[in-house]
Amino acid sequence: MSTNYLLVSRYPVKNIDNKTIDSIKLNDDARYFISKDESNEILELKAINKVEDISNLEKNLIDVFTVNKDYLSGDIRRELLRFVEAPIASESELPNTEFVQLRHVEVPAERYDDYLEWRDRTIFNVVRDNADKINSFEAYHSLISGQPGVMFVSSFNVNVDEYMQPFNDENYKKIIRQAGNNYITGGDEGLYTRLYRAI
Repeated sequence: MSTNYLLVSRYPVKNIDNKTIDSIKLNDDARYFISKDESNEILELKAINKVEDISNLEKNLIDVFTVNKDYLSGDIRRELLRFVEAPIASESELPNTEFVQLRHVEVPAERYDDYLEWRDRTIFNVVRDNADKINSFEAYHSLISGQPGVMFVSSFNVNVDEYMQPFNDENYKKIIRQAGNNYITGGDEGLYTRLYRAI
C-alpha cells in the first residue's frame, strides 16, 4: 500500500531536543524520525496521493520555515518522490517502524533501463532474502529534487547491526562495486545512505 508520491523533508536543526521536536512535528498525518548519525536532522515523510494535492500544502510548507526559524541551522531540504516498485511491499502508506533508512543513487539516464533489470537480480534479491529483518523496501524516483535519482526507503524494527549485516557482507560489497562501475553518477552526492530512528 505504498503512497503514489512521497514528500521527503529534512530539517537541519541546531539541537535535537523536545522543544525542537514539538515545534517541527506539526502534521499529524506525517511520520517523523531523527538522524542516527551526528547530522542533527529531523526527517519528515508525508504521503501524497496526487501531485495536485501539493497545492493544498503550500501554506503549511511556507509556514513551517517561519515557525521553526529559531530551531533550524539551515534551510529545509525537500524532494517529491514517485513510487516505482517494492521488493517488499509496505502495509501502510508511511513506515510505522522504529527505524527507516534512505538509500539514494543517481543513475546515468542512458543506463536507467539496464539498471532496473540489474537491481532486480542483485539488490532486490538481497532484500527479498532478508525479508525477516526488513518490514518494507520501496523504490522511488525523484520527480522534483535538487538531488535527482533513485531513493530506496527501507523500514525495519530489528537491531541496526542485524539489519545492516547483509548490506555489509562481501556479496553486497561486490554489488556496490558493480554499481560504481556501471550505474552511479553525480559525484559525491550520487550515492548515500542515511539512517533514522522514529520519534
